[in-house]
Parts: sequence; C-alpha cells; structure tokens
Amino acid sequence: MHPSSFRRFRPKTFAATVILSTALAGSGALIAGETPWSRIQTVSVGAPAAIGGPSNGCIVGADALPAVGPGFVSIRRHRNRFYGHPRTVDMVRQLGEAMDRRNGKLIMVGDLAQPRGGRMSSSHVSHQNGLDVDIWMTLADSAATAVRSTPEERDPPSMLGANKLRLNDRWGPDQLFLIKAAAEHPAVDRILVNPGIKRALCQSENNAAWLRKLRPWWGHDAHMHVRLKCPKDSPSCRQQSPVPMSSGCGSELAWWFGLEANSPKKTSAKPAPRPDPPAACRNLIAQF
Repeated sequence: MHPSSFRRFRPKTFAATVILSTALAGSGALIAGETPWSRIQTVSVGAPAAIGGPSNGCIVGADALPAVGPGFVSIRRHRNRFYGHPRTVDMVRQLGEAMDRRNGKLIMVGDLAQPRGGRMSSSHVSHQNGLDVDIWMTLADSAATAVRSTPEERDPPSMLGANKLRLNDRWGPDQLFLIKAAAEHPAVDRILVNPGIKRALCQSENNAAWLRKLRPWWGHDAHMHVRLKCPKDSPSCRQQSPVPMSSGCGSELAWWFGLEANSPKKTSAKPAPRPDPPAACRNLIAQF
C-alpha cells in the first residue's frame, strides 16, 4: 500500500528507519516494514542521477516505465515500483521491442524502483538506486492476460524442474533469446539467475562470452534480476566490483551445488551494523 500522505521525518528518524544493509547486495531477499521511501508518490525534480549502490541508495529524476509498450507489459503497478534511471527504462523498452519483432509476445516486467528509490517495504533489499529491474521469463500473449495471471500472491512459474537442477519444458528459444539479449546489452552490468539456469546455459551455450554476466543466486528461477552499470551522469553512483572476465562456468559455479553452499548457515542474534545512507539520499528524503 502507498498512502497519499507523507509525514515529515526528522533526520534521526530517517537514520533509524532507512539505513540499509549491504550484506545481501543484489540478493533481492525479502524484507518487511514500511519505510519513508515507500510512502513517496512522486519523482524528484532534477537531472537523472543514480545515487549510492543497489542496496543503499536512491535516485533523482527517475523516469516511469509505461504500463504497456511494444513487446512489454508492466505488472503489479499498485506497488508503485515502476521507476528507474532513464537508461534502465530504455533498456527495458529495447528488450521489449526486440521480443516484439521476434514473435509479437510481451515480456512481463516486475519491480524497478520506487519514485525516488530507497528501501522498499517488502520483497527486496536492492532495487534502490534505479538501476535494477526484474523481468519474468514467462512471456505473455496480451497485457490483460499478464496482469490477470500475476496477482500479488502468485508468481509466474519456475523455469526449473522440481530438483532445481535442470530446465523444464517452459524454457525454450524465446527465453534463451531474452536472457542473451539482456546479457549482451552494453548498459547491463550483471544478471542474477538461479544456479541451475546458469549451469544449464553453460552446458548448452558452450561457455559463450555473454554467460559471464549471469551471476548465480538462489531464487531467480522464474525471473532474471537485471542490473545496469553506473551511468556517466551519476558520479555518486556506487559501482559493484567488476564481473570476472571468464564465463563463470567452472569451479565457481560448481560451488553452488556443493555441500558448503547447501548447508544451513549459522546466524547471529545480533544484527550486522548498517551503513549510513549517502548524504544526497538523506537530503532527498528530508524534503518531506
């Protein structure tokens, strides 16, 4: 829910509620609890700029992705998470246009960022600086069908079998086309996919160069999480460490299927300290 009113928060209140953890950067892990950012209904005025990192940032001058366009449909728009840096919105449009030319079907676009980015009330730790977007691997025949078939409580189906080790019969040439087009887009930095999807593509695509951008992460078996590079117009954007130049199909991928990666982790009762948000983000939220 996104109330239309927004209470004024003192800086110390902001620090207590919006300071973000980078421990799960890029994971898309579930969080819960309303934040000041989730109440904002409008983008900020100013030249577009991504600020901070994906899990501790915000965005100025965001663009809104249209509800429908050539080759794409934006779903679950009641969340008010269809904003991003103009380069992110342009990339989505280009993927949609490519799919439209291919077969006339629609890619289903999930969350981008909130109007001014920042921490969301649920579903993500990342998606904060306008450079992340979730794209479902299931295609739609029409916008109406896409919206009707993806209510809040029902995600599109997985692309993997029950054991999460092999692609199922929902995966086909269209899904390969989509993920390859995203990986080869020059603005894209990395794409989070389930380790099972990464391994299957390593086997079928013969260690192709574009596979390096596919980074294994749990979940992500029904959608891909696309992250763009920091744009040149965003000097305060925090770029992640570069993706290794290798295809990532060797021992680093095998680790995800070993005992260590699949053993329960010990958790500390004391939460890890959260870093301070960028000053520009504190200033952005303090306007309210």
